[in-house]
Amino acid sequence: MSTKPITTDLEWTELDGRAVDTARVLAMDSVQKVGNGHPGTAMSLAPAAYVLFQKLMRHDPADAQWTGRDRFILSAGHSSLTLYIQLYLAGYGLELSDLEAFRTWGSKTPGHPEHGHTVGVETTTGPLGQGVANGVGMAMASRYERGLYDPDAAAGTSPFDHTVWVIAGDGCLQEGVSAEASSLAGHQKLGNLVLLWDDNHISIEGDTETAVSEDTLKRYEAYGWHVQRVEQLPNGDLDPAGLYKALKAAQAETERPSFIAARSIIAWPAPHAQNTEAAHGSALGDEEVAATKKVLGFDPEKSFDVADEVLAHTREALDRGRETRATWEKTFAAWRTANPERAATFDRVRVGELPAGWEDKLPAFETGKAVATRAASGKVLQALGEVIPELWGGSADLAGSNNTTIDKTSSFLPVGNPLPGADPYGRTVHYGIREHAMGSTMNGIALHGNTRIYGGTFLVFSDYMRPAVRLAALMQVPVTYVWTHDSIGLGEDGPTHQPVEQLSALRAIPGLNIVRPADANETAIAWREILKRHAKGAPHGLALTRQGVPTYEANEDAAKGGYVLFEAEGGAPEVVLIGTGSEVQLAVEAREQLQAAGIAARVVSMPSVEWFEEQDQGYRDSVLPPSVKARVAVEAGIGLTWHRFVGEAGRIVSLEHFGASADAKVLFREFGFTADAVAAAARESLAASAR
Repeated sequence: MSTKPITTDLEWTELDGRAVDTARVLAMDSVQKVGNGHPGTAMSLAPAAYVLFQKLMRHDPADAQWTGRDRFILSAGHSSLTLYIQLYLAGYGLELSDLEAFRTWGSKTPGHPEHGHTVGVETTTGPLGQGVANGVGMAMASRYERGLYDPDAAAGTSPFDHTVWVIAGDGCLQEGVSAEASSLAGHQKLGNLVLLWDDNHISIEGDTETAVSEDTLKRYEAYGWHVQRVEQLPNGDLDPAGLYKALKAAQAETERPSFIAARSIIAWPAPHAQNTEAAHGSALGDEEVAATKKVLGFDPEKSFDVADEVLAHTREALDRGRETRATWEKTFAAWRTANPERAATFDRVRVGELPAGWEDKLPAFETGKAVATRAASGKVLQALGEVIPELWGGSADLAGSNNTTIDKTSSFLPVGNPLPGADPYGRTVHYGIREHAMGSTMNGIALHGNTRIYGGTFLVFSDYMRPAVRLAALMQVPVTYVWTHDSIGLGEDGPTHQPVEQLSALRAIPGLNIVRPADANETAIAWREILKRHAKGAPHGLALTRQGVPTYEANEDAAKGGYVLFEAEGGAPEVVLIGTGSEVQLAVEAREQLQAAGIAARVVSMPSVEWFEEQDQGYRDSVLPPSVKARVAVEAGIGLTWHRFVGEAGRIVSLEHFGASADAKVLFREFGFTADAVAAAARESLAASAR
């Protein structure tokens, strides 16, 4: 059924057409077997995905982690079959049985693509628009990687030059995160990024005219993208030759990211289901599947029907991939010979190692002096930036407040940007006021590999980032969030800017490590531990103070998440005072009061609940003895985190309401964050534990 265009650019045979139609049949069958899913988009997108995987992309199905590969992102993750079927056809390891197990327990083909679960899936795409931003991040990482390892090579000649391909749908482009990220991509002139828009005019509620009427191409032109439109074939199908020509033109455009609109008919060529919202998210039904198979020339009585000659044809991608990678390896070997020092750095970074002696650069802070932990973090970044070139990052327009400028003389900005320090390979990223895109692009940067990324904003604005943070935790990618102004201690900006519920809410995300250091030395130890954990994966969020806090002696056990900061005097502890961040000082002062009254009190600093809970039971019991039932936790936020640590007799000094606009010291006093309040809570807990 598929048209067989013949052009000088695209070699297209009868087998290619049959392979595309096979992909359509497999999409129908996979959804029909499980009874749910999204068949329509996978059917209509089959020519585009096939052209990419079989005719254009630089990839090797036998080595999905090859450094020189192009990256492919299916932002429209609900159409996961678009990707799974191409992975099967090309030889990535998926087989027919995996497609038959679509969306079922234990399968390699979950409802939305999951990074780390299925070979060949570069990122987890479920929430729409995230993949667009991930692609922007990968394109940024590719440029920074080139700057680290091969900055002087002519365009297109470096082994680190590759293309990032993204397929997005109508929903992706409606989500705000894609707008933020696309604006950033245009500003950064990411010429290695190509976005193909499946312009099918259908969403769950029907024709997208219900919600969208803008001229999307003009919007992307305004962002600074190179834009094209691919016309349909007369029968309504996507045109492989037109797609190929547009994609090649986009790849050749190196000064701007490229946007290609391809008008498609969802569920084409199903006789009755095409161009309907039902085809978006429901099985077509046995009768419609059979009718469509007849249209395509397939036996309606057969399911998951793949001709041997079709599979042999598509599996030639393995041979092409092997040859392409072999050619690349020669270029890579020549680069190694010419750049031995950079090659050594690449090898080190590739396996997640840090340079020898890097820990010696960590600053040590004088005890007794009041230092804001955000300021301490900034000093750590600037010190480590001198010896860890792969470490880069910035802020969502709050660098001066977040202290995230790793190099004041070097900004990650494209050629032609007039600002001082602009450098396409610069260290300091200016994300602009785009927190959601910052989080999502950081995911893309981390997934791309070969660098280390961080990004900052105020803790309260982590709410804008939360979908990306959740996905980072789901994927276990090593991104670092520098969240400052971590409590009512930020003061006069008031309750709109004062985080109250954020710490507990972020700690509720599985796989995310929140680190709220008590002082400057804990901040340095926290950064050291985060950097050491990079190779293991997992995102980290640093929650840092605006206001100065006392500096205590450094204790290496801070890297265990919780430790005894000050031991009880005069015998075993009768009460344990647990604090984090700026409230640790209140526990320390309360201890002095209690000790003066003859009550033996231990102070535990717990910068990271997650790190602490990783420790063995023996260590945890040594810090929080089970025999000591009198416990107090103090944190300037809601107390949800702390009930499991203090027990039935324990007390929590917390903030169960929003803040107010006033000086930080006034707010702490008025809202009961004082040493007196902590000491009083300790006495209450002692009384309760004695009952």
